[in-house]
Amino acid sequence: MQQVFLESHNIKNQFNGFGQFNYHLIKGLHHANITDFKMTLHAKDTSALQTEFGNYFNYKTYRSLSRHPLFRIRKKYDVWHSLNQNIKIEPYHKIPYVLTVHDVNFISEVSSDLKHKTNKRFIDKLNRSSVITYISEFAKASTHQYFDVPKVPEYVIHNGNPITDILDTSQTEIKLVTKRPYLFFIGGLTKRKNVHTLVQMLEHLPDFDLVLAGDSSDEYAKTTLANAITKTNTKHRVHVLGKLNPLEKQLYFQHCTAFVFPSLLEGFGIPPIEAMRFGKPVFLSNLTSLPEIGGDKAFYWDNFDAKDMATVFEKGMHQFETNKPEYTEAYIKRASSFNWDTAAQQYADVYRSLL
Repeated sequence: MQQVFLESHNIKNQFNGFGQFNYHLIKGLHHANITDFKMTLHAKDTSALQTEFGNYFNYKTYRSLSRHPLFRIRKKYDVWHSLNQNIKIEPYHKIPYVLTVHDVNFISEVSSDLKHKTNKRFIDKLNRSSVITYISEFAKASTHQYFDVPKVPEYVIHNGNPITDILDTSQTEIKLVTKRPYLFFIGGLTKRKNVHTLVQMLEHLPDFDLVLAGDSSDEYAKTTLANAITKTNTKHRVHVLGKLNPLEKQLYFQHCTAFVFPSLLEGFGIPPIEAMRFGKPVFLSNLTSLPEIGGDKAFYWDNFDAKDMATVFEKGMHQFETNKPEYTEAYIKRASSFNWDTAAQQYADVYRSLL
């Protein structure tokens, strides 16, 4: 039987976007019940995957040495899928190769010099590719903007929504950090997420608290974000949480007044569609992929002046409350249109095109 190798070792960290992509795509491929080819998962902890998925997949244990050319994986698979553009692990042989591009943010965050090692590695991956998939139209357009993309088949396959079933949180002993109405953000507390602007906006919205969930280890959280809280005197209304488990995350989505996401750089942006699954109004920056993902019922900030952001929020909430059934239905419908099982079937068809 023909073999498809999924370079999926980023599944190890499911609290970030790459880890989520790896896990949910693999889960979708499992649901697809594929019988015409066999897939191999590449991961550090293969035992956990085998416990969940059994013998449906083959498994290969990740070792860091395989990042180096001399120690690349020698088995000649029929198709190799590099599940994100940053992976250093490549096949030893020249074989059919699928590259998934999530974003090219490294052009602005690392270096715009195409001779920089990060960009050179990405260019090598592009040139190795037999097929390129993108997680958004924005990711495709920005790749073409900065790089000479080879003339190979290209597909945009949107990510799915990780939240399909709403959990019953009515009996949980978990307590919300505030009893006041709150705005909710979830994601890494980093410069690109731009969450300090939410704190500045909050100063003009005295009736609300702000709950920020996600990894707060980045220096940005300790400096820019912390300084914003101090300078705006919102200390008792801003609640910085760590990483949330699935039940905690759903609890905060279910009870928030609105979801807020002023990100500067997103290849896709899963949290907004997670919020939509609960029928919550979403307020997003109008940058990069977010208008593509949020659609015409989301509300957008076109600048990050605190007063302007507050005005957009107040007008948006009035519009939402005035037409709540319409907006709620539209949000839930849009959230369901992003489906991992559908995405997995599309990736499987890409593999078949190369077999």
